[in-house]
Amino acid sequence: MSPNAESTAFRSALEVIRAVEPRVADAIGAELADQRESLKLIASENYASPATLLAMGNWFSDKYAEGTIGRRFYAGCQNVDTVEALAAEHAKELFGAAHAYVQPHSGIDANLVAFWAILADRVESPALKKAQVRQVNELTEADWFALRRELGNQRMLGMSLDAGGHLTHGFRPNISGKMFDQRSYGTDPATGLVDYDQVRAAAREFKPLILVAGYSAYPRKVNFRIMREIADEVGATFMVDMAHFAGLVAGKVFTGDFDPVPHAHIVTTTTHKSLRGPRGGMVLCGPELADQVDRGCPMVLGGPLPHVMAAKAVALAEARRPDFADYASRIVDNAQALADGLLRRGAKLVTGGTDNHLVLIDVSGYGLTGRQAEQALLDSGIVTNRNAVPQDPNGAWYTSGIRIGTPALTTRGLGTAEMDATAELIHTVLSQTRPGESKAKYVLDPALADQVNKQASDLLAGFPLYPAVDLG
Repeated sequence: MSPNAESTAFRSALEVIRAVEPRVADAIGAELADQRESLKLIASENYASPATLLAMGNWFSDKYAEGTIGRRFYAGCQNVDTVEALAAEHAKELFGAAHAYVQPHSGIDANLVAFWAILADRVESPALKKAQVRQVNELTEADWFALRRELGNQRMLGMSLDAGGHLTHGFRPNISGKMFDQRSYGTDPATGLVDYDQVRAAAREFKPLILVAGYSAYPRKVNFRIMREIADEVGATFMVDMAHFAGLVAGKVFTGDFDPVPHAHIVTTTTHKSLRGPRGGMVLCGPELADQVDRGCPMVLGGPLPHVMAAKAVALAEARRPDFADYASRIVDNAQALADGLLRRGAKLVTGGTDNHLVLIDVSGYGLTGRQAEQALLDSGIVTNRNAVPQDPNGAWYTSGIRIGTPALTTRGLGTAEMDATAELIHTVLSQTRPGESKAKYVLDPALADQVNKQASDLLAGFPLYPAVDLG
């Protein structure tokens, strides 16, 4: 590739956009500038490669392709079949999975596909069997009533939100919480770690159809071998949502008992976050669930997004390269260095550290709510997000925590020394911020915020983002 190819590609794209709606072109350029200038510490965000980004902006966007490879409801999908098959092939090889379904548009879509595949596979009801063998318009109202009652009365056991679980694992505001009778397992109040004996006791008492593992704000590994044993003991289907740590699985940082793919019946993930691909979802499973999973469209999904599947194929191909394993390893090294730097400065961390890509700071130690801390850090050029901590007294909106992660800064090339400097900046802001008259209000000297902004910019100056892209 010529050194100017990336600049030429993005400049040309913006010129074409600018001719139609210059404000959109300006917003795209401003987003790149903002990302270049801020310390991005949101654990669920990353920087996709130029090749991945460019794979999304093409004629695949114009194509409808409901169905699956070779079985589409629209003609002329041979090229869509090619990129979908490539994405699935890379996913299977990367994760050692028997089957990969790469159509989901997001993580919640992937989870919905998994939930309905499990229900269709596991629930033995006359109404469900009718739905599987008859045309939808042949089902009577009584059939639909029986089907809704049967499928809406199943049980799910997953990690609680305040312990680090995710909204899509059966919580009421989400559709999963309306589909399932849900119960949560938490963490040990003294350590913040998963208590497998507690999970086993909850599973024996509740007897869920689905046992879910996975998290969005739990800073430690999960032993999936033990979780599968618990699922088998109560006859549950074991599902793992690895959206946050898929890159650590792909990069062989999580292996053995900590790799979910050999242990789970079904695994869902996003393709961005630590996997560093486009925004989207994916489902991995064995042959026993493959047919049900492949019915994701039209069961749950609308038409797949072929341009995003093309980008998934590119990103998964990148993740199969040897340098991705080094990247994944550095994500964890950086997270642990960031945690160590915060601990040395007196910060209070949930579980006292991290084994993965994220760190959860309990900012009540600074006298702040998560909402106050999040905004004070943003004022200072440090992008994070507030997050609940176990038994959070401030609830899920104001929270008592800040979640930070290292995938994005690791992509930029920052290392452990820069993580310690980042810990210093975070501590400086939080220790100098005072609570205001409400849980959202705070007081921070603007001069200090400007100073930290400058220090953050200086720290990033040696690690340019998309250095080959010059928009002029």
